[in-house]
Amino acid sequence: EERLSLADPEWSDVHVVTGALKLFFRELPEPLVPYGLFDPFIEAVKLPDPQEQVERVAELVQSLPPPNYATLRYLLAHLCRVMERVDVNRMTRQNIGIVFGPTLLRP
Repeated sequence: EERLSLADPEWSDVHVVTGALKLFFRELPEPLVPYGLFDPFIEAVKLPDPQEQVERVAELVQSLPPPNYATLRYLLAHLCRVMERVDVNRMTRQNIGIVFGPTLLRP
């Protein structure tokens, strides 16, 4: 079994780490948001009332299988920390959606 060390210089570039994370999620047999929830999520974000959108998306997130829910929660907490540094990394909410959305939610 090969071990890797995040202290190695090859991991010092944030793009390498981000690419590895995206690749991990992209290669899962089923996306983090299961295929069966794709259409309900899309319908929820199309609702005209923002409050209703939030409530419906929250319900859908709560319905995720426990491992998916825990992983998504951890990932989103990290991405929120990334967005707090938008002045340094230019990762706005929209940019994070563009980068991670298609990896986490696929039709």
